[in-house]
Amino acid sequence: MTFRRNVTGYLFVSPFILGFIFWFLIPALIALYLSFHRWNLISEPVFVNFSNWQRLFTDPLLPQALKATVLYTVISVPVGLVLSFGLATLLNNQLPGIGVFRTVFYLPSIIPAVASAALWAWMFNTEFGLVNVIIRGLGGPKIPWLQSPSWALPAIIIISLWNVGGAMIIFLAGLQGIPDIYYEAAEIDGAGRWTKLRHITLPLMSPVIFFNLVIGFINSFQVFIAGYLITDGGPVNATLFLVLYIYRTGFRSLDMGYAAVMSWVLFFILIGLSFLVFRYIGTRVYYETPGEG
Repeated sequence: MTFRRNVTGYLFVSPFILGFIFWFLIPALIALYLSFHRWNLISEPVFVNFSNWQRLFTDPLLPQALKATVLYTVISVPVGLVLSFGLATLLNNQLPGIGVFRTVFYLPSIIPAVASAALWAWMFNTEFGLVNVIIRGLGGPKIPWLQSPSWALPAIIIISLWNVGGAMIIFLAGLQGIPDIYYEAAEIDGAGRWTKLRHITLPLMSPVIFFNLVIGFINSFQVFIAGYLITDGGPVNATLFLVLYIYRTGFRSLDMGYAAVMSWVLFFILIGLSFLVFRYIGTRVYYETPGEG
């Protein structure tokens, strides 16, 4: 009986174990091997000792790639969290036709990324794009969104907010899990909307906020499609994100060894960032224990 139960348990966890082995462990070990070799995808890998790792300190493009990625992260993640939480709060009201609004705001999240990139490339076109048409209609200047190094990164950040529907749905599920009895008790005590938001909603939603924050940080450091399809890293490398630079190095320059090194750098950044987030923000998350209330 015990053997049968153990086998059943292993079968249930086998998808995770197989996924971890084939989608993380083996690729990571291959990347570690390649990081000490020079390989162009065609000839045999040549051992080069630590020269690929030493190149990190002399590469002029790597600081720019890190700068673009960090700027994108520190702006898009907080703004996306606030926007998705605000939308979820508005859509948490039980009003006629509220399901239609929830669907409308979630729809952009399921549109294929390539189609979204093509749409936004047109939207940000300097001459006939819809964004500039609206700005000029309001009396503003014509902005070279995708041609100016100063405006290209803000444009990509704005595009990232197009996909807040996924986080919004998670926030909405969390809001609907808060018992009404807390709000009713607060109203009896004369609490207003701000007081209820600060002392009831935000503490009870802190696990959901923390989850979306961690996922947002991890996803933002892996931004690729918008920078690749819309600006191709330009202009003047203003949108050369780290993953895009890894792709260019590996599949355009055929320098898989150095691309593997930068992949490990990205891995160490995500591990370090996750540690800091759990260390300094995770301890502030409020978890309601059973029977508490």
